[in-house]
Amino acid sequence: MEHILSQLPGALLPWYDSFHRDLPWRRDREPYHIWLSEIMLQQTRVEAVKGYYARFLAALPTIANLAKADDELLNKLWEGLGYYSRVRNLKKAAQVIMTDFGGLFPRRYEDILALPGIGEYTAGAICSIAFGQPTPAVDGNVLRVISRICNEDTPIDSLAYKKCVTERLASIYPPRAGDFTQALMELGATICGPNRAPQCSICPCKAFCRAHAAGTAESLPVKSAK
Repeated sequence: MEHILSQLPGALLPWYDSFHRDLPWRRDREPYHIWLSEIMLQQTRVEAVKGYYARFLAALPTIANLAKADDELLNKLWEGLGYYSRVRNLKKAAQVIMTDFGGLFPRRYEDILALPGIGEYTAGAICSIAFGQPTPAVDGNVLRVISRICNEDTPIDSLAYKKCVTERLASIYPPRAGDFTQALMELGATICGPNRAPQCSICPCKAFCRAHAAGTAESLPVKSAK
């Protein structure tokens, strides 16, 4: 399937340049900003995150500020977002960055992955968007896109399938790594989004999408039976 996926950068990057949503965390490549947005976006709608993101950075503009922040302030800034372990881990990770990395956000994938509250998806997003590294950020949205493009009925909640997709994407990453990561995210959140029919007629990948050609796009992705 690599010959199909190799067409993704050429199709997605021009589309992303023209049609991506203007989101506040996309306006720079500061790793603190990308990290904060990715943590906030877990289990939370984009529109809801915008205000929280702005208020959080206004109160705590640097990693050093976050590391020293009073827990009461943190809880106040996070109030309404839920899953409060996320903000507790943000502070813990900020303290690690201050003590172990001299206050500079680490660049190595393994170091980022080892920070409290950061998993493979978030580490991949930070490395690619902030540092231009070919590290895929594979979540349900991306798995949906790939399962449709390749017309694969392997359950997307399979760890083996996620590992396979991650490896295949890593092999076709273009020099604009961060934009490619965000283009995949954008496609999976909008045109090829969840819980609705895909908008194949305006998809930048329709010319080589196997599910579109086979008429199976609406029946994918497949998830394991409960």
